[in-house]
Amino acid sequence: MACNSCATQKPANDPRWRRVLWIALIVNAAMFGIELVVGATAESRALQADALDFFGDSASYAISLVVAGMALRWRARAAFAKGATLTVLGGWVLVTAGWAALVGASPQAVPMGVIGVMALIANGGVAALLYRYRQGDANMRSVWICSRNDAIGNVAVVLAAGGVFGTGTMWPDLIVATILAVLGLSGGAQIIRQARQELRADRASGGSIASHHGAIAASE
Repeated sequence: MACNSCATQKPANDPRWRRVLWIALIVNAAMFGIELVVGATAESRALQADALDFFGDSASYAISLVVAGMALRWRARAAFAKGATLTVLGGWVLVTAGWAALVGASPQAVPMGVIGVMALIANGGVAALLYRYRQGDANMRSVWICSRNDAIGNVAVVLAAGGVFGTGTMWPDLIVATILAVLGLSGGAQIIRQARQELRADRASGGSIASHHGAIAASE
């Protein structure tokens, strides 16, 4: 369960936080393009689902860079939007995985494995950089959750590649796509829940929490 008081533990506009976000943004944008192309050519639903995660995370990091240093209410609203986006993407992946189960073909295992390992290295590095910020406000926590979920998802993609290679069927690929969808839905729900808590706390305080954080950011 997220703690509302954690929002006071780390400055919202910490220069180190912003540098980490820029690194994460560049890495995720690059991996989005790579996975989208390879996922389409290899007919891997898991890779395509992971590519959408990279796209969503790139947007998430860009939004976080924009709202860093703003009042708490704006950071919480941005986190809420990111949580809603994760939920929508998770639902979309579930639908497409179900459709592929009816009409899809077996994906190519080798490209899946190679790109899965590459994505794991990229997300593992980003998650390690973001680890110290995992107990920040809803905005900071949302970025950590996205990166953590992606690293877990990348391990699953690599395992799915091995499963496709060993069985010659699409099912390992579709199972992993479903896992990624569930992770997206779960992460989105966590982010939305904490963002709502922060918005309620801000309203109850008459905006004093937001003003306090804005003063901290201005003094950085």
